[in-house]
Amino acid sequence: MLVQMTNKIFGTLATVGALVLSPLAMAQTGTDAAAPSKQDTMFVAKASAGGMTEIQASKLADSHTQSTTIKSFASTMVTDHTKAGDMLSSIAQKDGFTPSAAPMPMQQKELSQLGKLNGAAFDKAYTAMMLKDHREAIALFKKESMAGKNHDLKSFASQTLPALQQHMTMAKEL
Repeated sequence: MLVQMTNKIFGTLATVGALVLSPLAMAQTGTDAAAPSKQDTMFVAKASAGGMTEIQASKLADSHTQSTTIKSFASTMVTDHTKAGDMLSSIAQKDGFTPSAAPMPMQQKELSQLGKLNGAAFDKAYTAMMLKDHREAIALFKKESMAGKNHDLKSFASQTLPALQQHMTMAKEL
């Protein structure tokens, strides 16, 4: 009887302890999950700025190149990067991140210089820019898919990576 009473007391204490501690544990987990990591915050800023840069540079191709190959590639870039940018913005809004509102200053400078070129000079500069930007984007998205803390962003990075790699292959063929 003493054993049964002792087991009952321990069982009751364990239940009370779990009830008291579980909200604290959940609050701690919620706090950790809600605090955006530096990696995720930087990813959202760089990925959104990079996507806008790709779109703006590719829109220039309509009036700055005569090459149907460049125009076709540029059209693909606008479509794919717009779709990815919309997805990233949706995730960012849902999870409390702030995407970049514009390309980074260095990217704006590159866009300005690109906008001054036409014909073969534009094609050469645009192609070089696409190669450089996609190399950087692939590294950024790989890092996020492996080191990011936010599940939605990691998933987005992993799902988007094959398209970026395909863009790199296409850019090499220009």
